[in-house]
Amino acid sequence: MTAQKFHTAIGAAELSIELTPLAPQSNGRVLIRLGDTVVLVTAVMSEKPREGGDFFPLMVDYEEKFYAAGRILGSRFVKRENRPSEEAILTSRLIDRAIRPRFDLRMRNEVQIVATVLSLDEDNDSDIPALNGASLALSLSDIPWAGPVASVRIGRKDDQWLINPTFKQREGSSLDIVISGTEEKINMIEAGAREVPEELMVEALTRGQEEIKKLIAFQQKIIDPARPKKASPNLIPSAGPLRQSLLRHFSKKMEAALWEKEKAIRAEKLGQLKEEWRAYAQKEFPEASNAEAEYLWEDETDVIVHRRIITEGKRPDGRRAGELREIRAEVDFLPRVHGSGLFIRGETQALSTVTLGGPGDQQLIEGMEIRGKRRFMHHYNFPPFSTGEVKPMRGPGRREIGHGALAERALAPLIPSKEEFPYTIRIVSEILSSNGSSSMASVCGSTLALFDAGVPMKKAAAGIAMGLMASQQPAASNQQPAYVILTDIQGPEDHYGDMDFKAAGTHDGITALQMDVKIDGLTPAMLGEVLAQARRARLQILDAMAAAIPVPRPTLKPYAPRITILKIDPEKIGALIGPGGKMINRIIEETGAEIDIEDDGSVFITTAEETAMAKALTLIKQVVREFKPGELLEGTVTRIFDFGAMIEVGPKQEGLVHISELAPWRVGQVEDIVSIGDRIPVMVRNIDEQGRLNLSLKSVPGRYRQDEIDRADAHPRPYPPPRRERRAPPHGNGSRLPARHRRPLR
Repeated sequence: MTAQKFHTAIGAAELSIELTPLAPQSNGRVLIRLGDTVVLVTAVMSEKPREGGDFFPLMVDYEEKFYAAGRILGSRFVKRENRPSEEAILTSRLIDRAIRPRFDLRMRNEVQIVATVLSLDEDNDSDIPALNGASLALSLSDIPWAGPVASVRIGRKDDQWLINPTFKQREGSSLDIVISGTEEKINMIEAGAREVPEELMVEALTRGQEEIKKLIAFQQKIIDPARPKKASPNLIPSAGPLRQSLLRHFSKKMEAALWEKEKAIRAEKLGQLKEEWRAYAQKEFPEASNAEAEYLWEDETDVIVHRRIITEGKRPDGRRAGELREIRAEVDFLPRVHGSGLFIRGETQALSTVTLGGPGDQQLIEGMEIRGKRRFMHHYNFPPFSTGEVKPMRGPGRREIGHGALAERALAPLIPSKEEFPYTIRIVSEILSSNGSSSMASVCGSTLALFDAGVPMKKAAAGIAMGLMASQQPAASNQQPAYVILTDIQGPEDHYGDMDFKAAGTHDGITALQMDVKIDGLTPAMLGEVLAQARRARLQILDAMAAAIPVPRPTLKPYAPRITILKIDPEKIGALIGPGGKMINRIIEETGAEIDIEDDGSVFITTAEETAMAKALTLIKQVVREFKPGELLEGTVTRIFDFGAMIEVGPKQEGLVHISELAPWRVGQVEDIVSIGDRIPVMVRNIDEQGRLNLSLKSVPGRYRQDEIDRADAHPRPYPPPRRERRAPPHGNGSRLPARHRRPLR
């Protein structure tokens, strides 16, 4: 099979596009390669619109394939890909957020983007190829779409910008930001940072915009010669008699309901009006579909919200554009957990809890891209009662995973290192009530909980959600702004606004950003305004949180586990573990402690009780103890041989007292001096080259009287007796002398 190929540089790597003959039954497809990372992206649209839908049905699936990384993963019993990993879900969301604003939302034909990773190298992430591949697959298809868009990753290291950094380069980068957009505007941002100042973030966005322009030009060279003819699916009418009736009979009532301050009252009134509108539309316009009525209702609501906020400067709850809702912060909310924080902003409530564990509680991650252990986790739950709804609870969905990951990214740079704080940390944010920006509320609540738990956080972090209302019509006068930036969005501002911009950080800089838009996008200059306004709000929130708890508690809560770190000789690790783990399991069973051992000899002991900690420390020290010649010990006789006795001086640690070291005189039988079970003092003679412990009983001070020692010195008797000379067998048919009779082993 032959295919047309195109090449361009993205950072230090080459991006290769192949107009592949693979997947010929899709509407559009492209094979995109970055280094040895290869992604097949397909785009398919259904022939008929979905019945009964009230939104544009776009589905994006990012498919990880273990074979792409040359691995056989999965459980012991299932060795195939199952449900998508968190990383796959987050990448699917990235693609969705970049391409969705370029669709006509009046479409009801289902569109599905599938990005399948076929090969993954050790340097290049597959998300950037998947993002750019989605744009090309749509642009080369007959699916109606106002593309292309391009995506790039920006990093910063040693005061230098990194374009599309490798996995290794990203490890030391102070910034990791993925940007998507058109030639002029940015329409999607996903960023993690180490307290990057707003000015530097704007510089990063500007640098990213420059790279996006290059990639757009590259895509156009591929798209223009193809000139794909776009399909003409049926769109929901946005004008006509049905709209005029809505405006005439319901517009003013809708406006009044939308400007109710309380969410519950607003929802009730809007719900009643919507039902009246449905009944009216069905009666007066029976030829119109339910989808048309639903779309016109949403569209007119959007118009009302934009008009009043832009032209009149009136937000639904009466606040100014840059004003926060009332904030409340509490800590120590729950009695038994290791730390808790309650953060309330308006009607949004986030209750966060901290659970501390030992190193053994780390999450093992084994995926296509990421392998390792995770000691800091942030989980986000969004139950249906938080919005007053009734829905089945089936575990975390894409929203929960996405919001949890965003909050985790915001807090991760502030978490103390393992050396400073050797605990595994899990945070759970329960959203008890939602009316705008629950993900950023969880950042605030989780910071409070971490401080309450006594985790030595570097700084406090807070988050805020910003919105935008852009004028949909040319300005009627110079007094009308082209757009209004809103601080702390809620309700209609969130649902009908043109932007959802989440910013989290400390007093000193940004730790996480996320932006989605419903319009073409924002310029870097506009984003600079958003960041400046968000900073002012963030500082206000941090001050309110400091009033509840200004610094982390100096000690852990009573019910939190305690960890003691013991350093041992790495050569002693085998002895501590024992054959088949018998020794370490014995200590765990006897003490109830959790014990984790690292290759450098670090032993982490985690217990809830001081007595258990002391016992575990004693047992471990006994096992790994370094004995010195002349050291006095006490042990138990465990075995007796003709040549001496074995003495247990520690858990599974034995040494030999040779028969000649039992007494100052010649001992005929070991049993004359000691018996199995005797508890006796011994002295360390030496440790031989094989690590065996040689002990002495006769050298123990005070063990024998001086007259006994003198008598033995006056009448010394050699031991052992001289060996008989070896003689040849009398008949030449033997190989050794008859063995000396020995006492049977006991």
